[in-house]
Amino acid sequence: MEGRLKLSRNIEIEFKNMVTEAEFQHLLRTFHISKKMFFSQTNHYFDTKDFSLKKLGAALRIRVLPDKYELTLKKPIEDGLLEINDYINEAEAKAFINNAHMPIGEASGEIQKMNIPIDQLILFGTLRTDRAEVEYEKGKLVFDHSFYLDKEDFEIEYETNNREKGERIFYELLKKFNIEIRNADNKISRLYHAL
Repeated sequence: MEGRLKLSRNIEIEFKNMVTEAEFQHLLRTFHISKKMFFSQTNHYFDTKDFSLKKLGAALRIRVLPDKYELTLKKPIEDGLLEINDYINEAEAKAFINNAHMPIGEASGEIQKMNIPIDQLILFGTLRTDRAEVEYEKGKLVFDHSFYLDKEDFEIEYETNNREKGERIFYELLKKFNIEIRNADNKISRLYHAL
């Protein structure tokens, strides 16, 4: 299929915390994050009318980045989330967003294994995030400012490949900056609640 790139599967281990706008701005200054380091990504979220994916703790999105389109299924596994990415072209992305069929690939096969009919998947919401990333303690520190419906929020994430070390590093960072531990639902959950 023209425009189709290789897919990937990876296990995502990340720690998240909601922050206030003031805390977010302070962190940006401390880590020397300038406006030009941010890039914008738009996530279009899909599920069935009765939220079959949500009931299984899974999520499906198309992420629109400046130079590519990713169709991603996230589903829970023992040590984190299994993330399955199919790289799709613009025509496939736009067709699915406009209620055509889901592009066939690794993600659609996995959804069928979950006994969810892919022809019943519909777009239920869109969320835009302005994101900056820096390397931090052998992991990635992520600064997200998200916009959805009439809301906006601020979040930091720490992505790592070692759960134990990553958790320690992340909570030490929060403590160092006197940031209260605040539950950070994933973006799709925040969109569900806003709906």
